[in-house]
Amino acid sequence: MDKSSVIFGNKIPEKVVKKGEKGKAKYLKKHGDDTKKEYHLSLKPIETLKDMGVENLVLSDKPLELPKNAVVVGNIRMGFGHYRISIAIASCAKALGYTPVWMDLASFDATGSKMIADQNNLYSLASKISQKSKLFNAVVWEPLNSEGFRKITYNATDQCNSELLAPLYHDLPKDVPFVATHAWPAQGAIHAGLTHVVNAIPDNWPMALHLAEGSIHVVQTPRAYFGYKILDGFNKEPLKGMGEDDLKLVGHYVDHELVENVEADCAARIARRENGEPMRILLSVGGAGAGEKQFLAMLQHLIPLTKQNKVALFLNLGDHKEMYDKLLKHLPELEQATKYFNKYDEFRSFVENMDKANGVYLVENDDIFEAVYSTNLLMRKVDLLVTKPSELVFYPVPKIFQRHIGGHEVYGGIYGEQLGDAIYECPDAESMNRMLDIIIADTVLYRHICERIVTLKKEGVYNGGYEAVKLAVKGR
Repeated sequence: MDKSSVIFGNKIPEKVVKKGEKGKAKYLKKHGDDTKKEYHLSLKPIETLKDMGVENLVLSDKPLELPKNAVVVGNIRMGFGHYRISIAIASCAKALGYTPVWMDLASFDATGSKMIADQNNLYSLASKISQKSKLFNAVVWEPLNSEGFRKITYNATDQCNSELLAPLYHDLPKDVPFVATHAWPAQGAIHAGLTHVVNAIPDNWPMALHLAEGSIHVVQTPRAYFGYKILDGFNKEPLKGMGEDDLKLVGHYVDHELVENVEADCAARIARRENGEPMRILLSVGGAGAGEKQFLAMLQHLIPLTKQNKVALFLNLGDHKEMYDKLLKHLPELEQATKYFNKYDEFRSFVENMDKANGVYLVENDDIFEAVYSTNLLMRKVDLLVTKPSELVFYPVPKIFQRHIGGHEVYGGIYGEQLGDAIYECPDAESMNRMLDIIIADTVLYRHICERIVTLKKEGVYNGGYEAVKLAVKGR
């Protein structure tokens, strides 16, 4: 199915299409041609997400038998953001009475999966280099993430690569509700002939990278809706835009558990502040494991405040134990912190039964699901989340933004600031530490942010996960 030559009625230059075909051919030569292979799948429970009843698709010798009420969540691991959105969609699907089925396109022994792994490795490496080299960041990484991925020609070449994913969909019924949390699973589903595909687009910066023509594109913000509707900036000359049935504004993709408990969690936060309890601050390391210097500066500032009982500090290292080893060289006192390293069940029990919190807590899990979901668990029990303006921008917890990693994140930070449930991006240690001191001391400002979160819930801002699932079930 050719999705590269014409995109939303816009003809793509022949040389661009040929470039895409050459790129696809390189992956076929490197990893083997499996385009005619019939992959079979089976279901295996995901232990970390057992409360949601999530079933994982794995390779099998026998054809797949899906539950009749299945909603497939197609995803890849690229950082933590796409997994985080996928968990939110799965949670909302469960709350609506469906069985969420997890399909990680990067997890299979297949040519398309190996293509994803190659590109993901490059992305992670570049993210880390961008944090160490100002020149690389300014000349390569920022422009690529803001403008390079924005061009419609990029989508044309991506569509060629995503054709390699089609064989993995062999066992899926053509009309199964399918919510993709990255463009590749959405593109692969369309190439495979699926008819009920929703493409859940991340971020607040429209880019052609995220297009999957044939799917229902859903976005979280008005700015994203406008940008995608007219394909704004996707080409030097104006383009034909997307049709009414191609694009929907649905709100933020947030887990049912977090949305359902917004009022109670915000009330608990306000009570802790007014009672003078230590402010519970969560620092969350992203999937690429970048930002070591930013975390070091914050820890150096906050650890003394934990000793004064002004702060209780939580650091989720994700699945990056090496970050702890690096930080420990500068902060030997971290050795005395309470550690939950690959102790997920113990950690979960601690969080769910948390009454008081003091000192420093470190969390790390080699399992990707545990690494991501540890932040979800903590979000309900902490008072403040410090994060780069990634997908966590859209979650209902008071936030301060670190410096972005990649230009596509900039407008997420601006959006969160304007929405009122977050404090703007602090690009350096001085501005971050100043803002941390302000939010720790100013109970009136803090109450305002919490009350704003409750208001946003009433307005339906956090309902995007439910809406995405409903659209997939309904189809076009």
